[in-house]
Amino acid sequence: MPIKLVVFDVEGVLIPKRRFLLFEASKGHSVTSFIIFAIVGVLYSIGVLSLERSLRILFRSLKGKQVEELAAEFKRLPLMPGSEELFGELKTLGYKTALISSGLPDTFVSELAGRLGADYSSGIQVETRDGVLTGEISGSVIKEAGKVEALEEIISHEGLSSKSCVLIADDLNNMQLLRICGLSIGFNPDYVISRRADYIVKEDLSQIPHILIGEAMLDNRITNSNVVRELIHASGLLIPFISIYLFNNLIVATLLFIAVFIYSLSELLRIFGTNVPIISKITLWAADRSELNEFNTAPIFHALGIALSLLIFPTRIGYAAIAVLALGDSSASLLGKRFGRNRIPFNRGKSVEGSIIGLVVAFLGALLFVDPLTALVGATVGILIESLPLPLDDNLLIPLAAGISMTLL
Repeated sequence: MPIKLVVFDVEGVLIPKRRFLLFEASKGHSVTSFIIFAIVGVLYSIGVLSLERSLRILFRSLKGKQVEELAAEFKRLPLMPGSEELFGELKTLGYKTALISSGLPDTFVSELAGRLGADYSSGIQVETRDGVLTGEISGSVIKEAGKVEALEEIISHEGLSSKSCVLIADDLNNMQLLRICGLSIGFNPDYVISRRADYIVKEDLSQIPHILIGEAMLDNRITNSNVVRELIHASGLLIPFISIYLFNNLIVATLLFIAVFIYSLSELLRIFGTNVPIISKITLWAADRSELNEFNTAPIFHALGIALSLLIFPTRIGYAAIAVLALGDSSASLLGKRFGRNRIPFNRGKSVEGSIIGLVVAFLGALLFVDPLTALVGATVGILIESLPLPLDDNLLIPLAAGISMTLL
């Protein structure tokens, strides 16, 4: 059945992931409130809290905030690069478009739909009194199958079938829609969507029309940001040698924790419009287009994975685990993007070729510190983790899994 309606999740696809509720909406609140927002976001992301429970906690924290103030923050929020061009192209191709959000007020989603020229919109109902949030929310979209109900209203109005719809989404909250739509595209997706989507698109929304008209092709372009990012990632191999020749493991791990703290402050300031010399510049060099307006957590997990490897594993195994992360993961990502042709069935965002390259390079890196059998086991486990769609960042999981497997030999 031909696609006639393109359905968009909003946060993570059209606006930066978790940016509005975590940063803009929490402005003016205490540091404690911000931490609560962040913790709730993490617990939702890994499936501990339901969507409805998470949203009720967040909006109750916003009780007393002026709606106009919240609306002004939303209007200042940047769109994902290429969003407006994408909607113009979809209209030219004759597709109807819909925005369905379970995290944003309905009036905000409607305003965004008007800005982009979308045909339909749906969001949550936010209770107010005299222009002030009461902290209470309602609406079908906050329920488990709420987005399906919103879509059914649209397709009934258009006289369509759900199979004539394509879903573009990034997180597990869209699984009900993914199951009924005729086609699904994951945009910078989480572990659930990576496993289930028909197509995976990263970095650039401009690939989407090609998929819709049947001209999908692998994106093997390597950008300058890809190279910078993976060079920074691979530089983690220097850490074992710094530990050996300059400091001990404890000192280096402590320095890494300090670096995480400084980097986190830098990212917070960058999100709020203040660039920190050198650090923000490097972040912008390494970020792809879709990450420019988001809080980039990958360097944090990368540093934590290395620091924990230094602290919890026998010395040489810890160094080998770091080598698997630094070299295996970076080569799988960069060279897999360049030479990848065959997608891994359980994770369409990764390629078989990338995993093979990563395994070889990780093995060679681990050989610098441990015997061949131990290096092979660590590299195999590390690259297996790299290839799997998992709820936690693989920059943290790869060295821990590789280190544990080598320790158990």
